[in-house]
This record gives sequence, structure tokens and C-alpha cells, in this order.
Amino acid sequence: MILGLDIGGTKSAAILGTSRGEIRMRKEIPTQASRGFQPAFNDICALGHEVAAQTGGGIDAVSVSIGGPLDVLRGIILSPPNLPGWDRIPLKELLAEEFALPVYVEHDGNAGALAEWMFGAGQGTRNLVFRAMGTGFGAGLILDGRLYRGTTDVAGEAGHVRIAEDGPPSYGKPGSLEGYASGTGIARLAHMLHPERWPEGVALRHVAEEAKAGSTEA
Repeated sequence: MILGLDIGGTKSAAILGTSRGEIRMRKEIPTQASRGFQPAFNDICALGHEVAAQTGGGIDAVSVSIGGPLDVLRGIILSPPNLPGWDRIPLKELLAEEFALPVYVEHDGNAGALAEWMFGAGQGTRNLVFRAMGTGFGAGLILDGRLYRGTTDVAGEAGHVRIAEDGPPSYGKPGSLEGYASGTGIARLAHMLHPERWPEGVALRHVAEEAKAGSTEA
């Protein structure tokens, strides 16, 4: 059994799974990332212990999916824009101390690419692109039958490519793909286009609900 932790800027989840990709249990909580590292880390650890307790101690490893930039092999988090205050956090080391288990840390886009390649739509392929569209906008790449991380573990970070001269400012860069297509960006775009309808800081779910209801503005 593997304890999986998926840490995002909006929500975080803990799962129990097997090396064959079978999910036995899943629980999630709001990350409340604006609080900074320690409060969010404490809540994520508590959630992990709660889920792990369901096995009666039969966990073999902890595997973490989290947004970049990060040093994958050392498991150090390098100031991801969706997790303010997570500056050079030795996450792998801290979780190993907390759970007394081997810990593996991977970029969330890469983790998604590996999952689809091994267990999902990408089985049997040698080349695959996985799009990660959530609080941010990233990707994971399987090239010629191998996960490709790039020289500095940031391969696939397409969200920071500029696609327009202007647009919703996503982490200080107006006009980026992330500014237009991520969950955060779409909410900012709604405010930019229709400030009288959606105030600054509107939650994406409100815009999505109106789009599903047929709103042309949404």
C-alpha cells in the first residue's frame, strides 16, 4: 500500500493506493495556501495520518504530487507560485521524519503523465503529453518511453509561455497561457472582462456554474 499526497494551491488530498494503480480511499481538504507553509503542512500531515490509519499500519511508502518548481530527487520545494511561503522547503526530509517511511516527491504534471502512461489512456504508447489544468497550468511529458523532466526539472511548464500581449496577470506575467487557461486565470479573466458581474477574487466555481447554466458572458 502507498500513501499518496496530492498538494495543490486550492485543495490537497490523501489517498490509499497500490502499485497497480488501484485507489482504495481518498479524502481531501482545502489547502488554504495563503496561511504559509507550516499550518498547511500540519493539516496535510494530519490528513495523511488519518487516511493511513485505515490500513492498520500497512503503508510501504509515501508518494507526493506537487506543483513546481522543485528539485525532484532531493524533494525540495522551490517557491511554487501557488504555494506562497514554500521557499526551499525540504519536503521529502520532513515527511520522512513525520511518517518514518520512504518518501518520493514528483512534479504534479509528471505524476499525472506517469499515471496515464502506466494505468490509463497512455498505456502502450511511447510518447505522451499530459495537461495539468488546475490552480496553475502545466504538463508532464513521456518521450520515447521515458519520463522527461528537463535539465532543471521544469520541462512541461507551458503555463508561463506568453500567448498574448496582455491578459489576466498570472504570477506577474500578463498574457501567459496560465493567465488565460488555469483555474486561477479563468476567474481573473472573468473579472477583467465583466468587473460589474464578477468582483475581484471571484471563485472559479461561480463562473463555471453560470457557464453551465447558459450564461453567454461566462
